[in-house]
Amino acid sequence: LRRTAQMQTELYTIQGVENILTPALIYYKDEIFGNTRKTIEIAGGAERLWPHVKSHKMKKMFELQMAMGIHRLKCATLAEVKMVAECGAEHILLAYPLVGPNIKAFISLVKEFPKTNFYALEDDLSCLHALQAEAEKQNAVLGWFADVNMGMNRTGVETAHLYEFIKAALENPSENVPFSGLHCYDGHVHTTDLMDREAEVTDMVESIADVLDALSEDGIEVPMIIAGGSPSFPCHAANPDIFLSPGTVFLWDSSYKENYPDLPYIPAAAVCTRVISHPAPGVFTFDLGCKGIASDPPGVRGKVVGLENAEPMFQSEEHWTWRMKPGFENERPKIGDVFYVIPTHICPTTALYSEVLVAENHVITEHWTVDARR
Repeated sequence: LRRTAQMQTELYTIQGVENILTPALIYYKDEIFGNTRKTIEIAGGAERLWPHVKSHKMKKMFELQMAMGIHRLKCATLAEVKMVAECGAEHILLAYPLVGPNIKAFISLVKEFPKTNFYALEDDLSCLHALQAEAEKQNAVLGWFADVNMGMNRTGVETAHLYEFIKAALENPSENVPFSGLHCYDGHVHTTDLMDREAEVTDMVESIADVLDALSEDGIEVPMIIAGGSPSFPCHAANPDIFLSPGTVFLWDSSYKENYPDLPYIPAAAVCTRVISHPAPGVFTFDLGCKGIASDPPGVRGKVVGLENAEPMFQSEEHWTWRMKPGFENERPKIGDVFYVIPTHICPTTALYSEVLVAENHVITEHWTVDARR
């Protein structure tokens, strides 16, 4: 354990850290390259990937991915859509329900970037009709994916009603907004055991296969299928007919590292922090409150690299207070000591920063703007 902790500390240590203001979010470029190569290998090629940009929200990160052959992106916000369109993405899916004035704003982006193929996500007929009407009004062309509720119960049409939804949606098809396929995100799949995870995914795939068969009998073909999140996309990879949509795999985080030991990724982001106070015996405080690291999901907000004999007490806006475990009080870190924290959830952590520091070979070489954090 001591050797593992030492190796992790060495991996994330930055030379010249005495000049870094804390807290600071650091991306480790070599590890990002490595994670991306592994993802492309699992997918069987970069052309099969349709990853989400919400984990990083950065042009620089997408440009790195494009250089490695990734040209399809999923987005959660209009700001993300505009960001990747400006970078020259070939295919962009806004994987979030469009309602109200957001429909008009999205169609305006479709018109602004005519060389990009845009797609919307739909699970409601009234919203689909509103999208079609606005596209016809602005003389815009884009596709739409049916959002399938695979069991997460966040958005989407339940598989039991998917056939009827698609049939109804195609009763009066729009040339401006043709049907593009199914979006089958299974973000609720958190099964740690690989065999159990594969079985869970197989059950969901079979339910979709039944719908595809029924549609095919009616002469309705499904042009594309996008499936999988970071934990589940390897389970979908054996099916060559679908696109794969992981997001966190490129950065990884402490939650995924702990819960999915079968996946070959290394956390490629850490928050640099310092000890700022010794408020009580055996107690110490980092300058890393909930404004510097995600508080989603509940529980411990991150793994402090090399700090094995301490436990968190509480966190406030600018402070994170810890105490040494019984018997280890004499090992309390000194005020000013630097630590690196692997966030439990990297995606909302990135959105807390206006820029990230980018390290190569333990040296900060670049600063990347978080372009679409709002």
